[in-house]
Amino acid sequence: MTTLQETIHPQAKVREWKAIVILILLIPVLWSPPFLFRIFLFQPFNIPSGSMTPTLVVGDYVFAAKYAYGYGRYSFPFAPSWISGRFRATDPEYGDVVVFRTPKDTAVDYVKRVVGLPSDRIQMRQGQLILNDRPVTRVALKQAFAGSTCGVDDGAKAKRWRETLPNGASYVTQDCVDNGYYDNTDVYTVPPGHFFVLGDNRDNSSDSRVMSSIGFVPMDNLVGKVTRIFWSLDQHGEPHMERLGKVW
Repeated sequence: MTTLQETIHPQAKVREWKAIVILILLIPVLWSPPFLFRIFLFQPFNIPSGSMTPTLVVGDYVFAAKYAYGYGRYSFPFAPSWISGRFRATDPEYGDVVVFRTPKDTAVDYVKRVVGLPSDRIQMRQGQLILNDRPVTRVALKQAFAGSTCGVDDGAKAKRWRETLPNGASYVTQDCVDNGYYDNTDVYTVPPGHFFVLGDNRDNSSDSRVMSSIGFVPMDNLVGKVTRIFWSLDQHGEPHMERLGKVW
């Protein structure tokens, strides 16, 4: 009877031993506190665009809690593509600011706010969010200088609203122009196992309203929940200390 050992090609043995040696060398790194902190607890991200203004601005650095919604394929770097589902899965709530991947671009991390859950009906009417046929409560705030976040000169101002979702989650949104391209939409019905996201900078955000690029996001594509700003730099590269420690 031929033994298994005799059927292994010598080159395969070499590759096997190389893999073992690499694994042994990686063990101290894989089990180091910083690595475990990043993989299982909090992952840092920087904000590269103004789509979540005024909540998050360019130059902010945030922590996303990896454990908030359970662990899935996109929780870990270099995870194999055949992984599906989430371990210890918990769905997001209205108003959560989340990091996720889209089915159309799984290599890029996006950050937006959850405004729709499975079976919800979402629509925008004249810039106001409609959730399950009811306008979401919003209160006008003092206008603020918008500058580049609205794609205009620094002296331009934008409308801002205090928006409150049915569960009490409250945050500020920015409205750059009246009757913008995404201010009036069809009704979107969120399918099972998915959620719907918007950017707080409503006229300058590519989000679930854009079905061709973002659309409905699968729950399995969640990476984590944004919890706080741990560092922030202004446009001149100086520390933006008043933004540090903000929690959602």
